[in-house]
Amino acid sequence: MKLINDDLTVIPEETMLHKILLYLSIPMVLTALYLAFIYTPIEAKMGVVQKIFYFHVSSAWVAFFAFFIVCAFSIMYLVKRKRIYDVIAGISAEIGVVYTAIVLTTGPIWGRSAWNAWWSWEPRLTTTLILFFMYIAYIMIRHMDVAWEKKARFASVFGIISFINVPIVFMSIRWWNSTLHPVVLGEGGANESGGGLEPSMLFALIFTVFMMTILYFVLLQKGIYIERLKIQTERLKEKFQEKMMN
Repeated sequence: MKLINDDLTVIPEETMLHKILLYLSIPMVLTALYLAFIYTPIEAKMGVVQKIFYFHVSSAWVAFFAFFIVCAFSIMYLVKRKRIYDVIAGISAEIGVVYTAIVLTTGPIWGRSAWNAWWSWEPRLTTTLILFFMYIAYIMIRHMDVAWEKKARFASVFGIISFINVPIVFMSIRWWNSTLHPVVLGEGGANESGGGLEPSMLFALIFTVFMMTILYFVLLQKGIYIERLKIQTERLKEKFQEKMMN
C-alpha cells in the first residue's frame, strides 16, 4: 500500500492508508491530551504550565522531521526531476512551518512562567525564529509567477541550504551554553542538564511525539491530494484553452 501515487497524470483518489491514519489520529489526539493534562504529575517548580512541554517539544521534533523531508525530496527532485518529489517537498515545508509556529507560540507561554519573560533572545529561540523565516521564504519562492520547473529547481536548492539551520537549532544550547533551555534528553553541560524525566512524563512525551508524527503524515497525504487536484485542474484549463484557440 503506497502513501502516494507518483503518477500525476491521473485524477487522484484518497488512499486507504490515508483513511486509516486519519481515523487513527483522532483517538491518538484525545489520548495525548489525557496523558499530558491528567495522567502525568504536575511539575514541582513550574506547575501546570509545564504541561505545554509535551506539545512544544513534540512539535519541534516533527518540524525538524518535516524539514528533513524537504531536504531529502529536494535532492531527489534535482536528481530524478520528478514533479511528485517537488510536490512532497513543498507540502512538507508548509506543514513544518505550521509545527514551527506552534513551537514559537507555546514557547513564550511556557517562558513567561519559567523565565518571567515572554521572549528572550537566547540561542535556541533565536535560531528557531530564523528557521521559521527561512522556510517562509521557501514557500514564497514556490509561489513565484514563473514556470514550475524553474520554481522547483530554485526551491530545491533553497530547501537544501535551509536545512543546515536544523542541526544548528538542535545543538544551539550545547554550543552556546544556554541555561534557559535545559537538556532534558541526553547529556548537556554542567548548567544545562534538566535532570531527566519522570517515567510517566517520558511516556507521555514519546506518545505525543508519535501522535504529532501521525498527524504530519495525515496532513502530508491530504496536501499531496489537494496539490494533485490543482495540477489536474491546470492541465484541464490548458487543454480547454488550446481547443478554444483551434
